[in-house]
Amino acid sequence: MNALAATNRNFAKAARILGLDSKLERSLLIPFREIKVECTIPRDDGTRVPFVGFRVQHDNARGPMKGGIRYHPEVDPDEVNALAQLMTWKTAVVDIPYGGAKGGIGCSPRELSVSELERLTRVFTQKIHDLIGIHTDIPAPDMGTNAQTMAWMLDEYSKFHGHSPAVVTGKPLDLGGSLGREAATGLGAVFATEALLAEHGKNISRMRFIIQGFGNVGSWTAKFLHERGAKVIAVSDITGAIKNPNGLDISALLKHKEISSKLTDFQGGDAMDPNELLVHDCDVLIPCALGGVLNKENADEVRAKFIIEAANHPVDPEADEILKKKGVVILPDIYANAGGVTVSYFEWVQNIQGFMWDENKVNSELEKYMTKAFNDIKASCKSHNCDLRMGAFALGVNRVARATLLRGWEA
Repeated sequence: MNALAATNRNFAKAARILGLDSKLERSLLIPFREIKVECTIPRDDGTRVPFVGFRVQHDNARGPMKGGIRYHPEVDPDEVNALAQLMTWKTAVVDIPYGGAKGGIGCSPRELSVSELERLTRVFTQKIHDLIGIHTDIPAPDMGTNAQTMAWMLDEYSKFHGHSPAVVTGKPLDLGGSLGREAATGLGAVFATEALLAEHGKNISRMRFIIQGFGNVGSWTAKFLHERGAKVIAVSDITGAIKNPNGLDISALLKHKEISSKLTDFQGGDAMDPNELLVHDCDVLIPCALGGVLNKENADEVRAKFIIEAANHPVDPEADEILKKKGVVILPDIYANAGGVTVSYFEWVQNIQGFMWDENKVNSELEKYMTKAFNDIKASCKSHNCDLRMGAFALGVNRVARATLLRGWEA
């Protein structure tokens, strides 16, 4: 099942739990606006190459729309629609005043030079600049993009609208970015994990973790877990996977990654099959990469007791049912990976106020938001007699539905 079908299915189940009016349900599902633009750029060799860019603005009932810009070959309308919708519910779950959006360009960023990426970003921004804005739609980095991408977007947007640091988040610090933003999704996932484990009478320091996807989110997650005494026994990225039953030295691994592109060259662990990593024996599995990695083909072999969805949609609905029957507790993506958008909100607030926070304040506020959101999800689960995924979806959808009705929507 693709990401859009899975997201629509979860939304529909939440709508039934809440007893939403069918017309309101349909209205909440339809995106506010879908944008598709042609982005042709000259390559460094002078040839001109066309790319297709997308921006889906899903809902603005609770505030400006918010979501990342993804550069990846598999970017397509269905994926962008699904991720935009997830952002709507995610921002509502952590109770920040945003709606959801998502965007991307179908490209392979590794095959483009820095100058080509800059040209592509500027052309894309030129095509959508009048449809984004500080109080309209605020992009951020995502897979294949970073702070530099946001710097280019900010500069190009400012050519049309004047200096506007709050129009994007995840910027470099020198251009108004927030301390703590780069680490925010990983740290938020760790705060979420602490809250979940405490609910089950467990502690991070006594658990064995596996992290699938040792990129930005996965590496920060591993770092913070390691600092809290966790035993991270296996990690993977696109170059391979490594394991050490006694726990990997994450500090040494992070230093290794700075000088080597291959995880499997690390001397403190043994190479393993990346597919085996997902079903390797552990207490907590944290998928931090692409969606759909846990599916009906491998779900029955999963040996983790807890799954923290630091990636978007890593567990598809068929796998969800299998894992539920096995007694695996899943912390859903619309909460578990919300640390990034929460600190993006803090960055936006700092830019609008013109008053920047220190990193301790950023992290302290993030912990407050993640802890409160977990307690709100547990209350939703109790109220609706459902699991964590449906508790989170019901919480988010209900908040958006209430805002929509209060603004004057008529059935």
